[in-house]
Amino acid sequence: MAPPALVNGLSVDVEDWFQVGAFEGVIDRQNWDGLTDRVERNCDLILQMFADADVKATFFTLGWVAQRHGTLMRRIVDAGHELASHGWDHERVFRFDKASFAADLERSRKVLEDTSGQRITGYRAPSFSIDSRTPWAYMALVEQGFEYSSSVAPITHDHYGWREAPRFAFKPLPWSDLVEIPVTTAHFAGKRLAAGGGGFFRVLPYAFSRWAIRQVNTVDERPAVFYFHPWEIDPEQPRVPNASLKSRVRHYTNLSVMSDKLRQLVQDFAWGRMDLLAHREAARAVELAA
Repeated sequence: MAPPALVNGLSVDVEDWFQVGAFEGVIDRQNWDGLTDRVERNCDLILQMFADADVKATFFTLGWVAQRHGTLMRRIVDAGHELASHGWDHERVFRFDKASFAADLERSRKVLEDTSGQRITGYRAPSFSIDSRTPWAYMALVEQGFEYSSSVAPITHDHYGWREAPRFAFKPLPWSDLVEIPVTTAHFAGKRLAAGGGGFFRVLPYAFSRWAIRQVNTVDERPAVFYFHPWEIDPEQPRVPNASLKSRVRHYTNLSVMSDKLRQLVQDFAWGRMDLLAHREAARAVELAA
């Protein structure tokens, strides 16, 4: 009898098309309320996709979005998914100090809990922006009662990354039960490759992601952590012509094929909520200093 398949962590970073890091230099936060809102429509499509595949996931959601879409937050939790924090308005963690980061955590968590009726125990930093510059971030998370974070991309990238971080679950504070679950990477030819979703999944052939997740599951014998955004399944979203060519290529490439790739992904592997994965991985987490 074959052993049961590893259950991987499936997550959605809930932000709208105008809230992404790639456009932060050309779209002012003060103008967000005047832009076309497509996040609820896209999340409802994702909820239906997950229901069709009978999978549960974690929705790391901006407080800004939750404040404006309370009924969506309730639909997410009523469908059996986990709601978790993505901060208030997608400001990167390394642009805060500890006090302002704590205020951002508290503000977003309160709105998420008030709108959903669910206790918030998980956090993902916008643009995976917890790294070596933010040694105080985990203390702030612990002080506010968070149980896990999935805020580290253990790679080198021009937009984010903490290359020296462990590839798999670790405890950033040895005296605390808080566990960090990095987004998935794979190994090839001695190099560490980003393989946890987002633009890499959308742009590269599906075969790469299938190979990478299989490597993590079978060679490393660990669950993968995968993420994507609601705007990535929306080829009809507004365009931002004054963004840089690099940002536009990253943001708009293969939007039309993303839904089909996701449907294949949720069929090919076993998936579940990030809070349940964090509880399972906590026993295997290494200490950061190890």
